[in-house]
Amino acid sequence: MTAHEKRNIVIIGGGIIGCTSAYYLTRHPSYDPSKHTITLLEAGKIAGGASGKAGGLLALWAYPSSLVPLSYGLHKRLSEEHGGEQRWGYRAVHCAQVESVGRHLRGPAVEGKTGEAVEGWNAPTGKGDSGREGVSLLKRDAKALGKLRAAGVPGDLDWVDAEGLRAYDEMGDPSTTAQVHPFQFTTAMAELAAEKGVRIKVGAAVKKINYSSSGDAVESVTYEDKTNGGKTETIPATDVVVAAGPWTANVYPTAPISALRAHSVTIRPSRPVSAYALFTQIKLPASFGKTHESNRGKGTKKSFKAGWGEQIVTPEIYARPQNEVYACGEGDHLVALPMGTDDVQVDESRCQDIVDYCASISDELRDGEVTARQACYLPNVNAGSGQPLVGLTGVRGEVMAAGHTCWGIQNGPGTGKLVSEFVFEGEAKSAKVKGLDPRNVL
Repeated sequence: MTAHEKRNIVIIGGGIIGCTSAYYLTRHPSYDPSKHTITLLEAGKIAGGASGKAGGLLALWAYPSSLVPLSYGLHKRLSEEHGGEQRWGYRAVHCAQVESVGRHLRGPAVEGKTGEAVEGWNAPTGKGDSGREGVSLLKRDAKALGKLRAAGVPGDLDWVDAEGLRAYDEMGDPSTTAQVHPFQFTTAMAELAAEKGVRIKVGAAVKKINYSSSGDAVESVTYEDKTNGGKTETIPATDVVVAAGPWTANVYPTAPISALRAHSVTIRPSRPVSAYALFTQIKLPASFGKTHESNRGKGTKKSFKAGWGEQIVTPEIYARPQNEVYACGEGDHLVALPMGTDDVQVDESRCQDIVDYCASISDELRDGEVTARQACYLPNVNAGSGQPLVGLTGVRGEVMAAGHTCWGIQNGPGTGKLVSEFVFEGEAKSAKVKGLDPRNVL
């Protein structure tokens, strides 16, 4: 099929990969809205899963190396073209690994909101929880700050406890590392695609991809319309893009993709903090915190090294624009992947653990307010090199773009651009991605 023939393109999934695919399909030189229809089917809502609850870190040192440079550059171009700094919080940042010794929490631990992530920006208030003033209880004196400077810690990283910080190792600077707000970026991509003619259908749970009698080509997609009493609908398709993240195996059963649950929180700090993304290693004191996380790691190699009753934890902490900080913990497989993003279970104790870990090394986070406690599922490829699957499946008209692990936001634009090339040109033109070929593992 040539690019000039009539085509019905169906995208399965309204996360970052589906939305960037929709965006770049409408920007491909061969796209002709008079001949080409593009429909995006999403079972829940746009960015309802990991694409709305991820950290949003962008890095030239991410993986896979075949895709990262293309996607990192496209992020910058998208921001310049569409006002990304204001629209989805695009900015360059420093990124570092830090080792700290956590402190016992003094007084009540940070409390705050439960439920969905805040969809707008968080305006600074100058107050912590319960409306009290966010005044640091352990003020940094000149001597403490001097120790940080002597250790090579940047002068503006002043929101991590000086006495507890043991090591600082920069992983990336503003020339190699940036960030976006994932929910706002993903929804913006969907909106920009819709402006060019993409039909976005939410509440559309895909049940199956239908193939020709010989099985060598796609013919249609069947879905349940949750907005119309669960009515079953089937739409014709000349091309299908499978971008369902951890739910990919539900519509493509042989896809070797599993799901990892991840918890995260967002905190409005007691004052604005500088632009750093931190990969931490925190040694907690014995009997730390109000939850039982300090007992979960006993018997592991790290906790044994730390000593009985102590634990080393590794939350990632990213400062965002507009006075927001994102933090996430380690993943788990305790709860199987649910039917959709609306059914994801949030373990409040795991969220509180993350909050407490942050509070143990930062007065600004301890005295702040939690604005979201949330969980999502990340897609992992359990075959071959474990890299994402981006390319043709071997069935005419079918493209797979899934399994991006924790780098989905980073690699979304590059994947979307490649999808547009696979659909309209039959091959990747912007990057050499043979190592990501789904046919290697399907």
